[in-house]
Amino acid sequence: MLPFLARRAVMALVVVWLAGSAAFLALRVAPGDAVDATMARVGASDEQIAAQRAALGLDDPLPIQYARYWADTVRGRWGASLVNGQPVTELIAQNARPTVTLALAAMVIALALGVTLGVMDGLERPAGLHWVAGGLASLALAAPVYWTATLAIYAFTVAIALFPGVGAESPAALILPALVLGFHASGSIARVTAASVREAARGDFVRTARAKGLPERDVIDHILRVGLLPVVSVAALQAGFLLGGTVITEMIFVRRGLGQVLLTAVTNRDYPVVQGLVVLAALVYTALNAGADALNFRLDPRTHRAE
Repeated sequence: MLPFLARRAVMALVVVWLAGSAAFLALRVAPGDAVDATMARVGASDEQIAAQRAALGLDDPLPIQYARYWADTVRGRWGASLVNGQPVTELIAQNARPTVTLALAAMVIALALGVTLGVMDGLERPAGLHWVAGGLASLALAAPVYWTATLAIYAFTVAIALFPGVGAESPAALILPALVLGFHASGSIARVTAASVREAARGDFVRTARAKGLPERDVIDHILRVGLLPVVSVAALQAGFLLGGTVITEMIFVRRGLGQVLLTAVTNRDYPVVQGLVVLAALVYTALNAGADALNFRLDPRTHRAE
């Protein structure tokens, strides 16, 4: 168990390092940054802009900036916004709750819908409806989030006014974006569940159970006990989709949250904010996947032999 967790921890650190490094380099490829944009808007002279850049260390060679960036990140000092000077950790804390709430609600919907569709498709029951289940899973994977979100807004807020319009902050305003995001996350869960259930249904233990004359309900129970094991891993993988999907969803539904913060920071080339959010997303993603790996290690004896 310990060697398994140690390998996963090393992999997690590599993922965080790669994500943070990619953000650092990508932000510095294009010319200009938040200091140039914000100070130029208020009429600052070139000398004042240059002095501010020097004070923030933005004129230092890239290797020095890179080393300072990771040294500060490891110590938990993620810097301050180049636009308003607010500490990045404070900015994240102020806007994290709406995003976390949306992601958790969407994950509950994704699990419920994805497992249901996957079991229906894998067992081909109820008869005939497994085609519908497979079609919905394919639609969830194929359709872009912005397309589904736009249709949902028109249908449920304009046409029949079932949910509040965009920009609302009431609890009811969470339902529609969570349904849209959860629907798209359910596609992968349904596909993996269906494939796993089909494979389990062809197992020797199923033939043995039926040969012993067990009721079909008990046979299906045995199939699901094995077939639903991969749901843990795929659900953790969907956390990455939810973290990215909230950016688009919050933008379309005009919701406050980390998605809007990231979009604004990217637009303004606000280095510290973008870098902090990327590192946070990588940490959350790797932590969820490490937790899923550890849980699978406990639940599935085959994992012990594989490791």
